[in-house]
Amino acid sequence: MEQALPDPERRLQPAPLEPLGHPDAGLESAVGEEAEGARDEGPGDGSMMENNFWLKKIEISVSEAEKRTGRNAMNMQETYTAYLIETRSVEHIDGQSVLTDSLWRRYSEFELLRNYLLVYYPHIVVPPLPEKRAEFVWHKLSADNMDPDFVERRRIGLENFLLRVASHPILCRDKIFYLFLTQEGNWKETVNETGFQLKADSRLKALNATFRVKNPDKRFTELKHYSDELQSVISHLLRVRARVADRLYGVYKVHGNYGRVFSEWSAIEKEMGDGLQSAGHHMDVYASSIDDILEDEEHYADQLKEYLFYAEALRAVCRKHELMQYDLEMAAQDLASKKQQCEELATGTVRTFSLKGMTTKLFGQETPEQREARIKVLEEQINEGEQQLKSKNQEGREFVKNAWADIERFKEQKNHDLKEALISYAVMQISMCKKGIQVWTNAKECFSKM
Repeated sequence: MEQALPDPERRLQPAPLEPLGHPDAGLESAVGEEAEGARDEGPGDGSMMENNFWLKKIEISVSEAEKRTGRNAMNMQETYTAYLIETRSVEHIDGQSVLTDSLWRRYSEFELLRNYLLVYYPHIVVPPLPEKRAEFVWHKLSADNMDPDFVERRRIGLENFLLRVASHPILCRDKIFYLFLTQEGNWKETVNETGFQLKADSRLKALNATFRVKNPDKRFTELKHYSDELQSVISHLLRVRARVADRLYGVYKVHGNYGRVFSEWSAIEKEMGDGLQSAGHHMDVYASSIDDILEDEEHYADQLKEYLFYAEALRAVCRKHELMQYDLEMAAQDLASKKQQCEELATGTVRTFSLKGMTTKLFGQETPEQREARIKVLEEQINEGEQQLKSKNQEGREFVKNAWADIERFKEQKNHDLKEALISYAVMQISMCKKGIQVWTNAKECFSKM
């Protein structure tokens, strides 16, 4: 796997991990004590699996999907899919469940939750949602987002998203996420009251920072290049897989044609009839198995698609760092400009061309009182600028430290998941080939007995 997906950020050395502080408190009842323990430990005190403290207390599942009809914000009738989220406690007290709940959510509500997490946790590689519409599909597969098979795969993907968030040492403690699982009414209003939309960075501002930042962090630059490479490699793999599925489907249907021919042939052959009929049966069984095989392959493809979308989550972290770096450079530039102005006023010399310098030459020098007043104002602005610059530097260091801690967690998760998925896919392919060999072996025995 390491050869298939080059990992340039492995060469990077992040800052040592420290506790990240206390995000929104939320998980009461069944998860309160465990959450407090995790806060004290910090996200770096255990492995990826050891941090799943919430999943040890409750079970989360998206158990079913249901097609519904309603009216949207424009008061127009629409058809949509709702998903049933069920949560129940693993531990019981006096035979009673500590936490049991179930509610219905639309895909758009999952999107709202993730957008909120992206804004409030910009240093975290936020787990992606499954695709809203089918991508990289082979020609026999429906691309309709209301297709039952696609809805079922998306249901599994949404459940996986919730489990990813619940197993994250920081995201799982968020109050909005807790309410997403337990509060059906007015949840959207609760999210909007946080004002996260106002805190979201402008895309134009982010693009501007990307091109205008002067001293980008090489580690984040390499990480962005890696995310592009990860997306490119997985996209290519999914396209190849779709083409292979088309060809494989054709091969299996050829076996179905063999089965039909052998069956028709057996009707006109008295001595070879039984052998031809048996051989045709083996071919028919083999041909009909392709539907289940390709359905299983789609689940493996969905696992790859998750990391295809994770690439964008990595880039979101890089964009946030670029914005912070750009703001830092602008603050430093503004502070240097004010210091130069103060020095020029104090010495009475102008080092660079400026409109103020030309005005002074045309209309005469300022009085000493005016100059002193301006110097005093500039000194106050310089003091404020220095404090602001110090604050931005500290904020940047905290962001880098926390971001790299989460990136290390993501790398561990990525290597484990992709390795497991590709090994399982290879085992499935080997099993499929063995079944094909067995079919032709059985057919050969039928021919031999003729």
